[in-house]
Amino acid sequence: MTLAATAAGQGFLSPGGVEIAFLLVGLATLGAAVVTVTTRQLVHAALWLVVALGGIAIEYLLLTAEFIAWVQVLIYVGSVVVLLLFGLMLTKAPIGRSPDADSGNRWAALIVALASAGTLVWVVVDAFRATWINLDAVQGSTETTGRSLFQYWVLPFEALSVLLLAALVGAIVLSRRGGAGKAPAAALRNTTATAPAPREEQR
Repeated sequence: MTLAATAAGQGFLSPGGVEIAFLLVGLATLGAAVVTVTTRQLVHAALWLVVALGGIAIEYLLLTAEFIAWVQVLIYVGSVVVLLLFGLMLTKAPIGRSPDADSGNRWAALIVALASAGTLVWVVVDAFRATWINLDAVQGSTETTGRSLFQYWVLPFEALSVLLLAALVGAIVLSRRGGAGKAPAAALRNTTATAPAPREEQR
């Protein structure tokens, strides 16, 4: 549905129930995302992240993309956030505010974030300002998603998988290199501490 649908009576000034619900859920999701990055407690940030990701899943449901919504819940909410919470609970990482992790470039980061958000919103609005989604038809089924993914987005999908694999391999190499450098030093320190003091030569 394009500009002809707009001329027929559909537009931004006459939203329906689904559009109003989409807007309200979007505002709630945006608020949860802001609290996620501004709270001083890591556990609270992870819990607010659950709310933000759940709101995105609801947005997918409102767009009749049921398959993508359940993938969002299962992978992000059910796996990534749970893994993050387990990592926080099972390690000795500081739960509260850490002065070492604070950066003095907050204003620069804020400017870059606002510029990136403005650019993204402008690109999306410019690309889809005349596009309307028919909510009566199923848009996000497994068949539709698979056909669109493997017909039009094969190259970006494979490039992203290679990039993630390279990042994983790089993280393993860096962690092993750091561990290899620390292990001999620790062993030498332990040996020095446990070795008996040399006796003076008898004259």
